[in-house]
Amino acid sequence: MNDSRSDKPVIHRVFRRTALAAMLSIAAVVTLPAAAQPKPEARPAPDTILVNGRIATVDDQFRFVQALAVSGRRIAATGTNADIRKMAGPATKVIDLQGRTVIPGLIDNHSHWVRAAEHDELRFDGITSRAQALKLLADRVRTTPAGEWISVLGGWSEQQFTDDQRSFTRAEIDAIAPNHPVVLQAVYLHSTLNTAALRGAKIDASTPNPPNGVIEKGADGQPTGMVTGAGGVAFVAARIPLKDRDAWLANTRKLVRELNAMGITSWMDAGGRGMSARHYEPYAELARRDELDVRVFWTTIRQPATPEQVDKVLAEISTLRPFQGNDYFDHVGYGETMYGPLTTQLLRKETVVRPEDVAQMVRIARALAERGIYLNAHVEMEDVIDVYLAEFEKLNAQVPFRGFRWSFSHLDQVTAVQLDRMKRLGMTAQIHSRPLIQGVLMHRVHGDKAWDMPPFRRVQDSGIRWGLGSDATAVTTSNPFYTLGFAITGKMVGGHHVNRQTISREEALIAHTRNNAYIVFQESNLGSLAPGKYADLLVLDRDYFRVPADDIKDLKPVLTMVGGRVVYEAGKR
Repeated sequence: MNDSRSDKPVIHRVFRRTALAAMLSIAAVVTLPAAAQPKPEARPAPDTILVNGRIATVDDQFRFVQALAVSGRRIAATGTNADIRKMAGPATKVIDLQGRTVIPGLIDNHSHWVRAAEHDELRFDGITSRAQALKLLADRVRTTPAGEWISVLGGWSEQQFTDDQRSFTRAEIDAIAPNHPVVLQAVYLHSTLNTAALRGAKIDASTPNPPNGVIEKGADGQPTGMVTGAGGVAFVAARIPLKDRDAWLANTRKLVRELNAMGITSWMDAGGRGMSARHYEPYAELARRDELDVRVFWTTIRQPATPEQVDKVLAEISTLRPFQGNDYFDHVGYGETMYGPLTTQLLRKETVVRPEDVAQMVRIARALAERGIYLNAHVEMEDVIDVYLAEFEKLNAQVPFRGFRWSFSHLDQVTAVQLDRMKRLGMTAQIHSRPLIQGVLMHRVHGDKAWDMPPFRRVQDSGIRWGLGSDATAVTTSNPFYTLGFAITGKMVGGHHVNRQTISREEALIAHTRNNAYIVFQESNLGSLAPGKYADLLVLDRDYFRVPADDIKDLKPVLTMVGGRVVYEAGKR
């Protein structure tokens, strides 16, 4: 896949790789006539075996086996304890699972974790008490040198707190952190800054409101510490200083370890605000060193808002050459915002659709189709999904892209008819767990329609290839077990029941593993625990298939393996 001389469409090179892997798998089981068979050679003993477990293969048969063998980075065999133990040699490491459940490593099809390593963030993910959130802030203050910024850049909302749903205030943050600039950002709705942060960000009485944002001011004309609106949130986040190269690399290592501890072994990254080559370099460097303990598949993000900016995007698309990396770090295509004025928002009912904006979106889609490049498009509301589908159907008739695995992400209001149209175009669906922290707000905006946003059951029953993800970090929690729990129970952080389109545990797990492996172009390598695939797996503290549904969100790996290497083990640093 590093053949830079090929001028064939990018997607054809991907298919060539996956087809080759399939051919090799078939060749491995071909039986030669006895006279033609080579002299058998002893197969090397596996490096590691896992025994005495309940291992969910999550393959097409969705079997449970007792044991599994790992050679190098891949699974060598699955089977009974007796069969796998026979394979072991003197140097084979034996992991006794003691009856624990094992599942494939969880793959998130759409998140923004590359950007998250900008800062060593404090997180309120999964916290159900306002008082506990303030305690976490106080704990961070005690361990952070004076003058250092402390930020929580989304991943929570006041509606998840069960004790007190008031917004944080400048005064109470000042009382906890008088000598640290602090920013507490709730989703993309608002940010609260303390006095030190206002000073550090150079926000005062004379600072004008940013586009699509408001710097709230009191009767005295001075900032209150509250900055609202998506534009205001972005304005504040952009003023938090970035670390130097070494600190950024350290942030990346810490973030990857935290994701491993949650059960994430791979993800597709959708980029985000202010992204540049600097954001990707720490991951690329760790991959070069063979020290990246997670797999990152990323898409180019550009957010053009004018025809002139689209012109620049088209010039860049002509130079894109995805799939030149490896199975730990690779660029796979283009997404997520197609054209700014046509972008939908979860907490907004309507989007103004103008023909001139649609035309700019189509220019980008056509350029990608002509080059055979994967596209993931952010689209949520039913009326705009219709607009995109109508244009994609016309484009496919002129420049067929059916085999390119294009996808829509979010799709909170997608209908059965729209899903069928997507299937005919060969598209996939990325469905996300944003109501985990925004569910109550969604009901305020959309009323009863919010009960079916997103429509997990409708999507599952449609037969479309779909995957489950988060859209972390700003608009939901990062923990994949919260995502799985939400798809199964329909309950947000804090316990509010906000969704009735729930699915089974098996359906949710397939969507978060095997189906997502397809979405990230890694179905030959990832997504199930089958011989020949990478040994990416989780050993869980409790049985995913048997714990009460409300407890699924609280499951934790006791061991995480990526490529046959233990990258996280509970209780060890």
